[in-house]
Amino acid sequence: MKKELKTLEEIRIYSDPYRIQILNEFISFNRPATVKEVADALHEVPAKVYYHAKKLESIGMLELVDTKLVNGITAKYYEPYKGQVIIRKSEVDDTIKQVFQSEAEKLVSNFYDENKKRFLQNYSGSMSKGNLFNNSSIYLTEQEAEQLFSMINEFCEQHGHLSPGEGRVRYEMFFTLFHNPDIKSK
Repeated sequence: MKKELKTLEEIRIYSDPYRIQILNEFISFNRPATVKEVADALHEVPAKVYYHAKKLESIGMLELVDTKLVNGITAKYYEPYKGQVIIRKSEVDDTIKQVFQSEAEKLVSNFYDENKKRFLQNYSGSMSKGNLFNNSSIYLTEQEAEQLFSMINEFCEQHGHLSPGEGRVRYEMFFTLFHNPDIKSK
């Protein structure tokens, strides 16, 4: 599954650091969850989370999947988008390309910062027990790079729906793959 963000407004909605936290919290439930559940987990007021959840829903990053009547109140259950998110600068009007670029950079920076923070919070001082990282250069054709990225996304989709148990625990992963034209092949 791929979701393309094509407008400046979509990128601004998606790149907000607080909304990234909300999405991550929805993901952590590993099931459809209510805004109230997410607000409680974030120690926030439900109205504040609801406002941002509606913005995320407007761009397809959250989807209403179920409603239940609980003590006379309709509980709405949302599920986060679990596929690949693509930002296409080439499809943007030339008059806003610079602003679009700036917003895309802010989005990437926010993702790096959030994942760095979560890694360091859980880092135990050793590389055992799931605290793994890798920083490598590899040489691929464009097709091989797309194949690798697709393979990792498929693996994440297959394992993202599983529940803890039977030796299975939750791992966080943040993965980037990019062509660096500044470094020449030897």
